[in-house]
Amino acid sequence: MLLSSLILTVQIATAPQVDAAVQGGIDGGSFPGAVVVIGTVRGVLYAKGIGHFTWDADSPVPDPDSTLFDLASLTKVVATTPSIMRLVEQGHLDLDSPVVQHLPGFADEGKDAVTVRHLLEHRSGLRAFLPLNTETETAKEAKARVLSEPLRWDPGGRVAYSDLNAMLLGWIVEAVGGEPLNVLAAAAVFDRLGMTSTQYRPPRSVRTRVMPVGLWRGYVIAGELHDQNAVRLGGVSGHAGLYSTGADLAVYARMWLGDGTVGPTTVFRPGMVDHFTRRGWGNRALGWEMRDTTGTDNTGTSMSPATFGHTGYTGTSIWIDPIQDLFVILLTNRVFAPRGGSITVLKRVRGDVADAAAALRREVCGANPSC
Repeated sequence: MLLSSLILTVQIATAPQVDAAVQGGIDGGSFPGAVVVIGTVRGVLYAKGIGHFTWDADSPVPDPDSTLFDLASLTKVVATTPSIMRLVEQGHLDLDSPVVQHLPGFADEGKDAVTVRHLLEHRSGLRAFLPLNTETETAKEAKARVLSEPLRWDPGGRVAYSDLNAMLLGWIVEAVGGEPLNVLAAAAVFDRLGMTSTQYRPPRSVRTRVMPVGLWRGYVIAGELHDQNAVRLGGVSGHAGLYSTGADLAVYARMWLGDGTVGPTTVFRPGMVDHFTRRGWGNRALGWEMRDTTGTDNTGTSMSPATFGHTGYTGTSIWIDPIQDLFVILLTNRVFAPRGGSITVLKRVRGDVADAAAALRREVCGANPSC
């Protein structure tokens, strides 16, 4: 998907507030480079790459159309959540069905009460993380380890964000859909929206386009997943492993703003988007996180309380505001040799970019609801 096919009639060549916010993150040592894409349901208002692939000023400038980012936990809402939605819409999956119905190995004491909905809401009772890369040797062993993990809290109670929930959701997609998650996610969403760059396990032929995520003995690491649990699981998992570009994520965000439809393509029937993005327990929806209105980290002060989104450990984020008809995508490689204040700086940058994006939309569109 090329951004040239998504740009609105009114184009903004520059957005100084956005540029300054991102440059502040670079100057603060949080990340060497970033891509920002801002738009509405009709198209893109602003798209730009700022900084460089690495701290070397001679390295490439990231490009919204072509640069691939390791999305980390954005995988949860770009691949896993819509795959679950597709199965629900087709009548193949009930959100209130017990997880053990789909994954018989998930059968220890008390776990028969955990439902698919609990996994999406992060209310399963499972802890946040397991070091599968050190505790297991194969993908099969890693899956068995997660399935056998005992609950730490009663299901349906407290919200505790957990990678294990998303891993289980990915395996449920595979069990119900009958094919690997990467195949099902592509069929459900990516292929239909023309998201041709969005993929698990990108081939070596595209590695020059991949934003680096680290250094090893002086060598730049690009195209190797940062999340070692996803690596242990073979590179395809419900919690991490997906790569994408700013352009592909822009059309994806437009689909969510369009109640499941973008342009001539309908991905989900009316009402599905609303169901999955309605605020539930705390700041959680189904798969998505809702804007935390008590602070300015990540979403600033200008986005509405209905804003939903997600962040990724590698420095990625997507926030979608259905009230203001606005999406904000910020992709960075903050795990690449950060020079100080990494996550603290990044959270502030995300908030500043969100506020600048809201101001940009007002400047371009005014009160025009169809902008």
